[in-house]
This record gives sequence, C-alpha cells and structure tokens, in this order.
Amino acid sequence: MKTAQSCLASKFFGVWVVRAAFVLAVLGWGIGFYGPPIYLAEVAQRTNWPLSLISAAVTLHFLVGALVVANLPRLYARIGLPATTVGGAIFTAVGVVGWAIVQMPWQLFLAAIMTGAGWVTMGAVAINTIVAAWYNKNRPAALSKAYNGASVGGVIFSPLWVALIGGLGFVGAASTVGMIVICAVLLLTRYVFIKTPESVGQALDGQPPNTSAIQRSQPKDANTLPGFALWRNGAFITLSAGMAIGLFAQIGLLAHLFNLFSPAIGAQRMGWLMGLGTACAIVGRSIAAQAVQRYGNRRVVAAAGYVVQAVGSAILLLSGGHNVWLITIGVILFGSGIGNATSIPPLVAQSDFAPENVARVVALIVAIGQGTYAFAPAVFGLILSQTAVTPNAMQTTFFATVIGIQLLAAAMYLAHRGQRREYQPQPQPTRLDSNND
Repeated sequence: MKTAQSCLASKFFGVWVVRAAFVLAVLGWGIGFYGPPIYLAEVAQRTNWPLSLISAAVTLHFLVGALVVANLPRLYARIGLPATTVGGAIFTAVGVVGWAIVQMPWQLFLAAIMTGAGWVTMGAVAINTIVAAWYNKNRPAALSKAYNGASVGGVIFSPLWVALIGGLGFVGAASTVGMIVICAVLLLTRYVFIKTPESVGQALDGQPPNTSAIQRSQPKDANTLPGFALWRNGAFITLSAGMAIGLFAQIGLLAHLFNLFSPAIGAQRMGWLMGLGTACAIVGRSIAAQAVQRYGNRRVVAAAGYVVQAVGSAILLLSGGHNVWLITIGVILFGSGIGNATSIPPLVAQSDFAPENVARVVALIVAIGQGTYAFAPAVFGLILSQTAVTPNAMQTTFFATVIGIQLLAAAMYLAHRGQRREYQPQPQPTRLDSNND
C-alpha cells in the first residue's frame, strides 16, 4: 500500500493541470472566441436586424471581456480561481442561451455582456494563472501545450455549432453546449483546479522542494522601465501597436468570415472550412516556434506571419465569394497566423525587455490588444453595411481594409531594431514529464 502511495506521490500532478487547462481552453475559445461569428449569423437570419447592430453586440462581448480580464487578479484574490472559473462558466452558458432567444435589441446586448464576462475566465489569463502555479522553468513548454486547446476549440466548435444548430436549432444547441461547459468546468475544478503544489506535497516543475526557491531567484537587471518610462519606450510602443492592430484585422475578419461565404458555399461547408483554418493555427504556431529557434529574430517571425495572413486575405478577395478552392487556400493561409497573433508577442517581450519588465509588458499588451480588437466586429460590420448595396464593392472594401491593417501590423513589428537579448540553449531540453506526456 505504501509503495502504491509513493508512486502516486512521485508523479507530478502538473501534467494533469496542463491537460485540464487544455480542455478549459477548448471550451473557452470554442464558445467565447469562435462562437460569436456563428451567433451573429444566426441572430441576423432570425431577426433581420441591421448587421451593424448585431456586430455592435459582438464588440460589446469582447470589450466586456477586456474589462473583466483586467480585474481577474482581483477576483482570484477575493474569491479564488476555482470559484471564479465556475462562475464564469455559468455566465457563459446562460449568455449563449440568451443569444439564441433574444427578442429585443437590449436583450441581445445583455446576452453579450454575460458571454463576454464569462468566457474570459476560461481564456488566456486563466490558462496562464493555472499553469504558472505549477511551472516555472518549464512554463513555456507547459503553456504551449495548454494554449493549443484554443486552436483545438476552433477546430471542434466551428463545425459543431453548425451541426448542432442544424439538428437542434439555435436554442437547443445553445442549451446543450451550456450544460456541457458547466458540467465540464465543475469536474475540472473539483478534481484539478482546487489543488496546489503545496496541497499535494510537490514543488514547481516536479522538482525537489528545495529547488523551487532557487528557480524563483532571478538576477536583477539594471535596464528596467519603471512607471511611465515604459510608455515612452520604442520597443513597447511598436510591440503593443503591432499586436493590437494585427488582432483588430484578425478578429474583424473572423467575426464576418462565416456570414460572408456561407450563403454561397453552404453553412456546413463553411463551418468545416473555419475549423480547418483554426487547425492551421496549430501548424503555424509550430512553424513559428521552429523559426524563432533557428533564426532568433522574433519580430521578423511575427511580421512574416502577418504577411502570410495578408496573402490569404487577398486570395479570399480574388475568390469572388464563390470559388471554393480559392476560399480554402485563403482560409488556410489566414488561419496559419491565428495562434501566433497571441503567442509570439510574449516571446518578443522576453527578447526585448529586462526580466523585471516582461510580466508587466505582457499584461499591458494583452489588455491593449483585447481592448482594441473588441471594436473590430462593429467597425467591419459598418464597412459591410455601407457597401452592402454592391456586393463587389463590399468584398473589395472589406478585404482591402483587412490587408492594409495586416501589412501595417507587420511594419510595426519591424519598426524597432533595438538591442535584443540572446538566449542560449539549455544543457537539458525543457520537457514537461518524459514519463507522463
């Protein structure tokens, strides 16, 4: 009996934390990030409300999320991460049902507030907080695996939403998904998220307890940027601007992609194509990681990703809205950069700033990025509304705007050429757990 307990105790529980965080990311992004384009199309079809009005609700969804993200640390400190996550799942489930049953515009905006406030408790900050409690030295590898759940969420939920709505209707689909997310989060919280390394007698990264303090000790760097000095720093300005406007173009296109092409090629086929595009985000993230490791200049890798996305957007424009092959190629190229838009900027921050500044820089660029892209669905919805009388003009204006912003984002990353920190390979490769993963 003692032998069995010793074996269980020696198995690092952080591996299960990463897997649970992966599942949480699947649910969070699948419902809160990739769901709104589907909700927009369904509400527009059922109500015949102006596209600009429904797009404004999607904007509110993301904007409320940005406000909640900024206050998540306070919520964690006050009521704890487990309670916050469960509460967010309930908010999300109720809000999605609200999108399906709205009869008045004010009800639509109330539903958007609920989904926006709820899904971010299963989003980037939550995943980072969950994983960071268990990993320090091996955190990059752990976060990479957990964040892949965001891309998998798009692969699964884009076609799943279409299939469920086709079979059960929007109300039935929303109710089913809502019950699934509540039950799943309750189980994850009960068996994983309530645990800490201390509660199970383990240390960060599964190392002996006396190594945790050593891992947390980092030498001070003289080149810190306290207070407002950061806001006057060229590296920070170009990084935050590049991330924000790149995400603005990305979210603007994603919010309307389904509605633009599903009438011509079919809802089910477009749902699968959006899932394919999201799957390409995993491949794109892997290629970008290899490029960073081989070439080192992370800003160039980030800029190259936006150039590829701009090429994909141009191909979508050339498709005329009906050529399935061109639409597929465009979605693949555009999708290849979806994951990198959020995973590469923290790596750039690591290479451009002193260790003492990195956490603050990452928090600020994420907040600025989400606060900016929250307005993208409404802005691009306005573009579509103003040019809807002539479909060709609508396609040209919409995609020309997307392409221009994507190229501008690439230029912002390349604008800063200051000194960067070099990172040498470690004697031992970073791994989560060779025996358990």
